[in-house]
Amino acid sequence: MENLIKFINVFLSYGVLMLIIVVVAAAAVFIGIRLAIKKNMQKAQAAETKEPQEE
Repeated sequence: MENLIKFINVFLSYGVLMLIIVVVAAAAVFIGIRLAIKKNMQKAQAAETKEPQEE
């Protein structure tokens, strides 16, 4: 029984570690996508202001 408790303890420890890594990775992807979208919007606005206005 003691071995089973040790096994479950180790298994849950690795599970928590994996969960933390997944959460950090998801946050990094979310921030990266948000920054890329913001950068693309700024580029589009800069290109829009450089183009001559047709009137």
